[in-house]
Amino acid sequence: MPLPLETILLERLFRKCYGETPDRINPLKGDGSERRIYRMQNVYRSVIGVAGDNRPENEAFYHFSSHFARYNLPVPAIYAAELENNIYIEQDLGFFTLFEWMQPLREKEGFGGSVMAMYKKVLSWLPRFQITAGRTLDYSYCYQHALFGRDSMMWDLRYFQHRFLAPFYSAPLDQTALSGDFTRLVSHLLEVPADSFLYRDFQSRNVMILDNEPHFIDYQSGRRGALQYDVASLLFDAKANIPEPEREELLDYYLQALQEVEMVDEEKFRSYFYSFVLMRVMQALGAYGYLAAVKGKKSFLKSVPFALANLEILLQKAAVLEQLPTLRGVFSRLIQDPALREIK
Repeated sequence: MPLPLETILLERLFRKCYGETPDRINPLKGDGSERRIYRMQNVYRSVIGVAGDNRPENEAFYHFSSHFARYNLPVPAIYAAELENNIYIEQDLGFFTLFEWMQPLREKEGFGGSVMAMYKKVLSWLPRFQITAGRTLDYSYCYQHALFGRDSMMWDLRYFQHRFLAPFYSAPLDQTALSGDFTRLVSHLLEVPADSFLYRDFQSRNVMILDNEPHFIDYQSGRRGALQYDVASLLFDAKANIPEPEREELLDYYLQALQEVEMVDEEKFRSYFYSFVLMRVMQALGAYGYLAAVKGKKSFLKSVPFALANLEILLQKAAVLEQLPTLRGVFSRLIQDPALREIK
C-alpha cells in the first residue's frame, strides 16, 4: 500500500532536519483531534510528526509553543515545520498522559499520595500559562475565537443544546426558556475579567508525564478568558473522576499558586468558580455527543455518566442555578435518566 502523502512529507522534513531517515513512522491515536499524529524513530532519536489540514490551527500551535518556550514552560519543542504543507515535527514526550499514568496508581493507593502530588505539580504551572506568559501572548494567532466572551460562550451552550440535548434529552423542552437561561448565565460569567490565557482544554489527556514531570500539549484552541475556566476543566474532567474532598484541596492549592503570580480576590474567585464549572461540563457533554454521533467515536459516550455525576454536584454547589430554572430542571432529569447513567 502506498504511503499517504503527509507521511512522505514528514519523512522528507525529518531528513531535512537531521540528515537521517526514520526507520519507523507509526500512527498514534489522536483522541478527539482531527490532526494525524505519528511517532517517527530511528536508532538515534524518536520524535512526533503532526499533520493537520487546518493551517490556522497549526499556526496557533506553532506560535503558542514558541511563546511558551520563551517563558520556560514545559511544552513540546518544535524541531521543524513546514506550515505551508500543514506539517511539523515536535518533541516526543513519551507514552503516558496524566490520565493513563495515574490509573495503575489509583488502583493501588486511590486518589492520593503520588497522584495528588502530580496534580499539584500540574496546577503549579497553570498560573504561569495564564498570567506570566498569557498576558504577553499574541492573540491574533487564535484560530477559533480570540476571546472567551459572549459569542464563544453562546456557541458552547448551543453546542450542548444541539449536540447533546437534542439526541439524548427525551422530555419536552421549552426552547425559549432555555435560551433565556443561557443569556442569564453568560451575562453572569461576563462579570469576571477575561484578561488571561485560557488554555481551553486543560484536562488529564492533554498533560503528558515524562520523567515524573508534567508537560503540556493541545493548547492551540486557547484564547483570552477568565482564570476560573481552566482549573474547572481539570478538576471536573469527567473520566478522571476526582473525589470531591481532593477537588477542594486541589482548588485551594491552585489558589495558593495563583497568589504567588498575581494577587486575586479569593472570595470573588470562588463565588464564580462553579458557574464556570457549569459552562465547562455543558461544553464537554456537547463534545461527547458530537464526537460520538458525527465522528463515530462512540467511546466518548463512556464519559457521559461521569459528567452527569458532576452535574449532580453542581445542583448543590452552583448558586447561579437558582436563577436558571429551566437548566436546573434539565439537569435534574438528565441525572435521573438510567439509560445515560448506565452507559458503559
